[in-house]
Amino acid sequence: MRRWAQAQVRRLSWMAAAPLSVTYAGILAARAAWWERYAQTPPLPTVSVGNLTIGGNGKTPFTLFLAARLRQCGIRSGIVSRGYGGQASRSARLVSDGQQIAMTPREAGDEPVMLAKSFDGPLAVARRRIDAIELLAANGLADAVVLDDGFQHVRLRRDFNLLLINQSRGLGNGWLLPAGLLREPISAIQRADAIVLIESFGMAGSSIDSCMLDIMRGERILHARLQPSALTYSENGKWREAPLLLGRRRVVAVSGVANSAGFHAMINALGAKLLRTLDYPDHYDYNPGDWKSILAAARQAEMLITTEKDLVKLERFATAHLPLYALRLKVTMEADEERQLLTLIMERISRAVSAAEQRTAKIQGGNY
Repeated sequence: MRRWAQAQVRRLSWMAAAPLSVTYAGILAARAAWWERYAQTPPLPTVSVGNLTIGGNGKTPFTLFLAARLRQCGIRSGIVSRGYGGQASRSARLVSDGQQIAMTPREAGDEPVMLAKSFDGPLAVARRRIDAIELLAANGLADAVVLDDGFQHVRLRRDFNLLLINQSRGLGNGWLLPAGLLREPISAIQRADAIVLIESFGMAGSSIDSCMLDIMRGERILHARLQPSALTYSENGKWREAPLLLGRRRVVAVSGVANSAGFHAMINALGAKLLRTLDYPDHYDYNPGDWKSILAAARQAEMLITTEKDLVKLERFATAHLPLYALRLKVTMEADEERQLLTLIMERISRAVSAAEQRTAKIQGGNY
């Protein structure tokens, strides 16, 4: 009876939200048509990493993976983020030059600082992301940019559009917000230059149905895996790694992310004894009172486990008597598919550089 009642509540909620989704679709269509004509061209080759749905799909870890791989290939890549949750001014700000972090999570947002902790290149934030790209270009800090969560940022032209789809979540029920998980219509898949299907460690099954496969047919499809690789902890403001040994350890999970279920599934799959989960809103700014409540809830635990996104905000509260660790997530791809992806992107970057040089030569030639 309870399941039937819950199903009816979900059905009524969906029926109430469906008209709003239709309205939202119309707004998105008008917005896309406008920016298709008036999109801005950034001063550096730009690779966008994003998704179609809300919630954790691995885009930030993949942004880090891709930016690091490009640097290994000899391209001075930088990362640009919107800086969600940050309170900085509207102007572009340099979070890190690759050596030193200059902003706090409260100023820049939690994800940019998290990325800066693990990336040896520059990272900038701005509400208008083209301003952040211009900042990196003006200071000679990067030759190309990886745009975190940029698939919907249609006001900015990009040289390569990478779309991530989490295999366990798929595209939800196929409806736009608020009736579904989609941030824009499924037809937006056609903007992607490549699709990466991400398998998350600890998450069972696949939600990639035949209808979705039909939509993706003809697209370039690659595969990646998102899995924990170590435990991260803070020591005097620096992040260190510890072995990923959670088997039978009594832990309490603390997270302020959009999809905590995936985080909890990873902890369970690692063999930990998960005593309790403490879930906060996405991008939550923890305060001393929250930390006191967390410690009270974790009296029986051997350690607290959080995400790296939350660690940047919780590390200032950490105490010696109850260790605080974060799961470090690592993206891996089969060697041939990784090589294929990097080759495609580097070709687009090279093409963008050549086009920019031709435009510059044409302008200079017109001045004589």
